Amino acid sequence: MDVTMRDAQFDVRGSRIRWTESEGVGPARVYVHGLGAASAAYHAHIAARPELAGRRSLFLDLPGHGLSDRPADFGYTLEDHADAVAAALEGAGAHGAELIAHSMGGSVAIVLAHRRPDLVSRLILTEANLDPAPAETAGSSRIAAYEEEQFVKEGHAAYSSRRGPCGLRPCGSPTRGHCTAVRPGSSGAPTPPCA
Repeated sequence: MDVTMRDAQFDVRGSRIRWTESEGVGPARVYVHGLGAASAAYHAHIAARPELAGRRSLFLDLPGHGLSDRPADFGYTLEDHADAVAAALEGAGAHGAELIAHSMGGSVAIVLAHRRPDLVSRLILTEANLDPAPAETAGSSRIAAYEEEQFVKEGHAAYSSRRGPCGLRPCGSPTRGHCTAVRPGSSGAPTPPCA
């Protein structure tokens, strides 16, 4: 499988949104990560599954994340991120894409689908932040409460030690949390993939 790095300009200053892309057929599947992540590291293992392989896949890094630029004067709102994703999809010629988005990326994908339905044919959301005022105990709310320097200094280590790598509860923990999936061909009921 050939993988290439691509980018597109998303503001008037020339800031770049970047993604890695693998060749394939059909409408593009665009993977959008959550807060503090990067798509290739977070989603490549999912796209490589035999039942999903063979499709054109874009692993998009939102502005301020992964390989994308981090302009100081970018607004970093859901709408700003959606506009940047639109620039990437336009640059990739990926109209009618299927967006697979996690957490904050899911919220960005919803805004994009609403504003640019020509770019999005399907949304697949995992743990998207759909509540405009989530409880302070929600994982992303705890992370968002930190100032950036404070999170880098102490928050990431504290959060990771409670949750495991990438903020996920380890499989087999008393509360399965993120450890659920819908198996292809199933009734759609979540099943624990690591039970």
